[in-house]
Amino acid sequence: MKLNRKDILKALESISAPGEGKNMVESGAVTNVMTFGDEVVVDINISNPTLQARKKTEVEIMKTIHDKVYEKAKVKVNVKVEAPDKPTIKGKVIPGIKNIVAVASGKGGVGKSTVTTNLAVSLAKMGFKVGLLDADIYGPSAPIMFDVEGEKPLAVNVDGKSKMKPIESYGVKILSIGFFTQPNQAVIWRGPMAAKALNQMIFDAAWGEIDFLLLDLPPGTGDIHLSIMQSLPITGAVVVSTPQTVALADARKGVAMFQQENINVPVLGIIENMAYFTPEELPDNKYYIFGREGAKNLAEDLKVPFLGEIPLVQSIREAGDIGRPAALQTATPLEEAFEGLTRNVVQEVVNRNKSLPPTEAIKITTMAGCSAVNKK
Repeated sequence: MKLNRKDILKALESISAPGEGKNMVESGAVTNVMTFGDEVVVDINISNPTLQARKKTEVEIMKTIHDKVYEKAKVKVNVKVEAPDKPTIKGKVIPGIKNIVAVASGKGGVGKSTVTTNLAVSLAKMGFKVGLLDADIYGPSAPIMFDVEGEKPLAVNVDGKSKMKPIESYGVKILSIGFFTQPNQAVIWRGPMAAKALNQMIFDAAWGEIDFLLLDLPPGTGDIHLSIMQSLPITGAVVVSTPQTVALADARKGVAMFQQENINVPVLGIIENMAYFTPEELPDNKYYIFGREGAKNLAEDLKVPFLGEIPLVQSIREAGDIGRPAALQTATPLEEAFEGLTRNVVQEVVNRNKSLPPTEAIKITTMAGCSAVNKK
C-alpha cells in the first residue's frame, strides 16, 4: 500500500504532544512527514525532556497511524527535544546561545569537571547543540577528557571579524585555556589577566547556534567566578559535591554565592558525585565510603532541587583519562545515571525560564577596599 502524507497529517491531528494543548500538527510539533510506499517517517519536536515523554510520543504516533491509516505501516518516529527558550536578557549576550549553565563546586576533587564533561556529552546525545567553556584557568582538564590534547583553535572570519573556532569532540564545541598552553606549563596569572583570557574565549569565539553553553568553573568562590558573572547573564548554576561533611560545607558556600541578593543566579540544583561504591564482583552491594545521601540532604535543607547521584566507579575515571567520557557507553548503569541527571538539569532550566525573569550580568565596583556587587 502506498501511504499518503495528507492522511498521515490528518491522523496526527487527533493527538497532542506532552504538555501541549493543541494537536501535534496545529502546535507545529510535527516538523516533517515523509512517505515511501508503506513506510512513513515522522519528525517531531517536543519540549518535555523526559525519556518517558519521548517514548509516549513515539508510541502514540505509531498507534495512531496504524489505527487510522494503515495497520501494517512501517513507522519511524524521530523525536527531538526542543531547547528551552531563554527570555530576552538585558546586558551583554552571545548571539546564538540560548542557555548558559555554570557548573561549580565549593572545593576541588569532587569531580566537577567529570560531571560537566558527561553532562555535555549526554546533552549532545539527546540532540541538543552544546558548547563547553573550560573556565578552570589554573587546572584545565577538558582537552584531556575530550581526547583533544594538542589541538589548536583556528581563526575564522565571522561578519568581517576574526574569531576563534571551538574544537569539536563527541558533538560538543569546546574552548579551554589548555589549548593555548604547553602541557608542562603552569598558568601563573593574577585575576585581571585570567579574566581577560576568559573574556576572549567567551566573546571572541565563533560558537554559532548553541542550546546549552556549559561553564566548567574553578573550585571555590573567588575572583574568576565574579568575572564570569560580570561578563555573562547566567541562566542557572549547578553545584557538584561528594557526600562527606567537608565537601558539603563548601558546597553550601557555593550555593550561597549564587544566591547572594546582588548576584541572584538561580541554582538549578545539586549533584552528588561518588555517592557510593559497588565492587565489580559484588554488583548488588553499595558501600557509602564518603557518607550517605549527604548532598541530597543538603539540597533538601537549602530548598534547591536534587538533580541526581553518580556512583564511585573506576570506569568513570578511566574513561576521563583516555578522553572517552563514560556517558558515551550504551546500555549501562552509568549511561542511565548521567542521562537521568541531564534530563533533570534540562527540566530545571525549563522551569526556571518559565517562572523567573532573565538573569542579568553583574557589575563589580570597589568601595573602601572591599568588593561590592551590583546588577547592571
